[in-house]
Amino acid sequence: MGGFSFIGLIITLIPIVLTILVIIWILQIRDYNHKQVEQNKRIIELLDKKNDYT
Repeated sequence: MGGFSFIGLIITLIPIVLTILVIIWILQIRDYNHKQVEQNKRIIELLDKKNDYT
């Protein structure tokens, strides 16, 4: 009987753990996208400066 309650506990916790992992994954993607946007802005600024000098 003890084995069944352990399996039930694991089955109950799997969706919670998966939800937490998905949220962490989404937050990492958001942070990466924010960094990428900042880098793109910086590249555009540098290209604009380069074009101004030529």
